[in-house]
Amino acid sequence: MVIAKLLGVLLLLEMISGLWFGADGLSMGYYIMSCPFAEPIVRNTVTRALQADPTLAAGLLRMHFHDCFIEGCDGSVLLDSTKDNTAEKDSPANLSLRGFEVIDDAKKQLEQQCPGVVSCADILAMAARDAVFWAGGPVYDIPNGRKDGKRSKIEDTFNLPAPTLNASELIKMFGQHGFTAQEMVALSGAHTLGVARCSSFKNRLSESVDPNLDSGFAKQLTKTCTAGDNAEQPFDSTRNIFDNAYYNGLQRKTGVLTSDQTLFASASTRGIVNGYAFNQAMFFLDFQQAMVKMSKLDPKEGSKGEVRGNCRKIN
Repeated sequence: MVIAKLLGVLLLLEMISGLWFGADGLSMGYYIMSCPFAEPIVRNTVTRALQADPTLAAGLLRMHFHDCFIEGCDGSVLLDSTKDNTAEKDSPANLSLRGFEVIDDAKKQLEQQCPGVVSCADILAMAARDAVFWAGGPVYDIPNGRKDGKRSKIEDTFNLPAPTLNASELIKMFGQHGFTAQEMVALSGAHTLGVARCSSFKNRLSESVDPNLDSGFAKQLTKTCTAGDNAEQPFDSTRNIFDNAYYNGLQRKTGVLTSDQTLFASASTRGIVNGYAFNQAMFFLDFQQAMVKMSKLDPKEGSKGEVRGNCRKIN
C-alpha cells in the first residue's frame, strides 16, 4: 500500500513536471526564484513606451516574429553589425524594425536587479506578448528560459516571408517551421497592428493593377506612394488596436500586401479568413496559441547560447 502511494506521488510529480518544464528547456515561471520581478519590469517598460508611442506595439510584435523565424527565438535580431559582420537588423527586410530602445531599457533595469540572469531573447518574447495585450489583444503566458544566440548574419534574413508570396508559398514556408495553414493565417493577423511601406506593395500598382485589389483602395495606395518608397499605409482601419479588422479588410479586397490579400484570394485559406472576420474571439484564441508555439522555436541550449549583458553585442 505504501509503495503504491509512493508510486502515485512520483507519477503525479512527473506529470506536473512535464506540464511545467518543456522538453525544449523552457518553463513557465522560469524567473520566479532567480529574478522574481523580471516580468513586471518588462511589462512596465513596455507600457511606458506604448503610452508615449502606441505605434511601437506593432514594432515589438514584428521584431519578435523576425527574431524567431531566423535561427529560432534567440535575440539574434537585436545584435548590431560589426566591422567584420553585417547583422540581421541591417538587412533590407529589417530596416523598418522599431522598438530596440524598449528592449535596451528593460535589459538595463534587469541587469541592475538580477545581473546576468534574464536573456534578451526572453525580454523580446515578453515585450511582444505585453504589446499585444496593451493594444487590446488576448492575454497569454509564455514559457521562458531562452538563451541568446551568438550568430546574426544578413544572409539569414532571406528566410523571412516576402510580401510578394502567395498563399501556397506561405503555407510551405510556415510549414517548414512546424505551423499549419490555420496557424499561418492566425499569425498573419499580427498585421492588425502597424503599417507597410510603399516599397512593399508598389508592385501591385504597376500597369496591370492586381485583380485581387479593390479599385478604390488601389487609388489610395497609389496616392500613398506619391510620397516615395518609405511612405506608410496602415494595414487596416485600426492600426494601433489589436482586433479582427485586418480580416474584414481582406474580405473587402483592401489587404495592403500581396501576402495579405492572397489569404482571401486563395480557396485553401479563404474559409479561415472568413471565420476570423466573423468571430474575433476565435481569432484571439488561435493567435495566442500560435504565438506561444512560435515563441518556442529552436531555443538555444547549453554552450549554443548565453545571457548577454548588452542586447546589442555578444559577451
